[in-house]
Amino acid sequence: MNEKDPRGALVPSQRPRSPRVPVEFALEVEGKTVTGESFNVKAQAVKISRGGATIILEAEVPLGAILKLTPPFGSELNAEVNGAWTDQLDGRRRIGVKLLDQDGWFAE
Repeated sequence: MNEKDPRGALVPSQRPRSPRVPVEFALEVEGKTVTGESFNVKAQAVKISRGGATIILEAEVPLGAILKLTPPFGSELNAEVNGAWTDQLDGRRRIGVKLLDQDGWFAE
C-alpha cells in the first residue's frame, strides 16, 4: 500500500499487512549477536501476526540476522530481524522479525 507525501510522491505505508495480535508466550531464540557470538536465550513474544512478531529478549541482535525461534507449540521457525529497539517505557530490548517459513506460526 502506498500513500502520498506532502510533495506528491508515493511512499510505502508503514501499516502492517496483517493484523497484530497481542500475546504473551515464552520462546527460545537462537542466533548471533552484533559481535558475532552465538546465543540461545529465553525470550517473550508480545505481538504476533501471520508472518511476524515482536519479541522481547536480552541479546543485541543486528538487523538482517537470521534467527531460529522455538515456540512452546508447533515446530522451530526461521525468522529475519527487521527491527530492533529499546522500549522507552520499560527499557527492555525488542526485535521485530519476519518469519521465513511460508505458513508462519501455523506451519506444521
